[in-house]
Amino acid sequence: MAPLSSPLPTSSELEILQIIWQRGPSTVREVYRTLAREREIGYSTVLKFMQIMTEKGTLVRDERVRPQVYRAAHPRQRTQRGILRDVIDRAFGGSPGSLIVQALSDRRATAEERRQIRELLDRLDATRP
Repeated sequence: MAPLSSPLPTSSELEILQIIWQRGPSTVREVYRTLAREREIGYSTVLKFMQIMTEKGTLVRDERVRPQVYRAAHPRQRTQRGILRDVIDRAFGGSPGSLIVQALSDRRATAEERRQIRELLDRLDATRP
């Protein structure tokens, strides 16, 4: 998968992306109402964040409709992979194994998550000499 062409999202931008990935294309008001249920935030703040995210290439705005509708420029998985690559490179010296060991020692994985990890490791072992 190609790396993200836009900068990695900040924590606040990631909150907005999570809402849009869950809801689908959304207006500023829809995103604002969702965020305002969880914490105190102003409509103009959400609007500004979404405008900045559009300039950065994180969101795409459909200006043909009123009110304008925003959608994520990239699928969730692509953005998550970009963030993860950055974390692995910066915090774990480029070692995905170190990340996994740290993650699994810090939080308990469910039985289903462990099954998925084993399945992935088995697939990786089968494709590598």
